[in-house]
Amino acid sequence: MTIQLWGRFRPRTGVSLVVMQIRPMTEHDLDDVTEIDATIHSPSYLHVDQTGDDLGRSWRLERRPRREKLVQPNPLDDDARFYLKQILTGAEEGGALVADYNGEILAFLMQRLEPETRTMRVIDLRVDFDRRREGIGSALVFQAIREAREQSLRAVLVETLTDNAPANEFLQRCGFELTGIDLRRWSNHDLVKEAVALFWYAPLD
Repeated sequence: MTIQLWGRFRPRTGVSLVVMQIRPMTEHDLDDVTEIDATIHSPSYLHVDQTGDDLGRSWRLERRPRREKLVQPNPLDDDARFYLKQILTGAEEGGALVADYNGEILAFLMQRLEPETRTMRVIDLRVDFDRRREGIGSALVFQAIREAREQSLRAVLVETLTDNAPANEFLQRCGFELTGIDLRRWSNHDLVKEAVALFWYAPLD
């Protein structure tokens, strides 16, 4: 399904009334998706404060400024590119959407169906750095939620890290609920690295 969005969008020549399409990704879009500048810029992070032990353990999150703004390249790695190809060729269950403005790919979203939990997991969402804060990411997420609801799934799941403040704030704006934290998902020292995994759900039923 292709969705046409009318609105005041900022093309490279200025602000005007244009049409942008949210459409299924094809194999021909792969090189353009790879070129999206998905650099992470984060001036703050979510500090995790852990108290108690065993079954009495609890955590509290607090937004704190970073000493230096995080600027981290975020290229589409080989594993993600391979998995994306698997989705596009039908070898894996899932889907991929792109935001297309006059043939220019501005953003994309990749998602994987997890039938055992009746959820759709968003495994990658990237918007070109020059096109952020224009509603493009929200349009992709809302279309993904719409498709998940049409499949009678119970939720859409997204994983982020505590050091990516813009991603966490974006999911809050889109109505996602913070439902879990995993201190050990990426290393045994995540509290030191300030890069704890967070899990967000958009419930659909």
